[in-house]
Amino acid sequence: MSDHSFRVAGKTGKGALLVHGLTGAPGEMKYLAKKLHKQGYAVYGPQLAGHGADQESLLHTTWRDWLDSLREAYESFSREVDEVYVAGICVGGALGLELAAERPEIRAAAVYSMTFEYDGWNMPRIAVAAPVIQTVANLPLVRNMSFEEPYPFGLKDERLRERVATAPQSFIEGALDRMPMGSLYQMYRLCRHVERIGKDIRTPTLILHAREDDMSHLRNAYRLRDALGGPVEVGVLEDCYHMIHVDKERDLVADWTARFFEHARPAPAAAASGRASEAATGALKPAYV
Repeated sequence: MSDHSFRVAGKTGKGALLVHGLTGAPGEMKYLAKKLHKQGYAVYGPQLAGHGADQESLLHTTWRDWLDSLREAYESFSREVDEVYVAGICVGGALGLELAAERPEIRAAAVYSMTFEYDGWNMPRIAVAAPVIQTVANLPLVRNMSFEEPYPFGLKDERLRERVATAPQSFIEGALDRMPMGSLYQMYRLCRHVERIGKDIRTPTLILHAREDDMSHLRNAYRLRDALGGPVEVGVLEDCYHMIHVDKERDLVADWTARFFEHARPAPAAAASGRASEAATGALKPAYV
């Protein structure tokens, strides 16, 4: 198994822990890392347990193994910086929130394309079968089955999607192009765990989601917003699909994240609402939900 983790020192004492998605790899977070590093952040993109090799390796891990590897990354990173912020895509975002629940000293979190359900416009079969999948996906005869991510691969950018279609392994080094059913089962378990403990998560959280997300409907963002107990800002992106951190609006995602991290302040327990903040204005003004 190759380790595709990356780490870059910063200048301000602030550190951003960037968490890739399920079947993904740290390389998908590098554009965001470059943008945050220009703002003075140290950045660390760790590789989650079971990733970076093949389907069999991934199936040998559970969501708690992924979390353990993120905990280890945090413990190492937090000794190098004064403040830690966390951002992640899909499963990476959910893991970041679980870490924030355990480590309330984390200053803020950003969650991209939260996925409680694969119910986007390009996922009709999975959406219909979800109740059955969540019940049987970890059974011995089922968990090794897998499905290929369908075109357009979460990308509205035509240049990027064609690159994935012709050479998927070169797009993000170490990423898998198929989702094992057993790993999908673990995703469901993780996301429902985060939902159960959500009211205990007081960390200021930014939730960004594409209106046209092909994999997870915008309702997933609302659902996460309503589950959390701390201050939440929700923004809707209008020109990308699921992979918002690499797609056409990646600059907006990076700038929005940097600004949220810069201004995020933990709310007093009595004031934490779990509802969307409407404080942001100007060039990055979001479509609030």
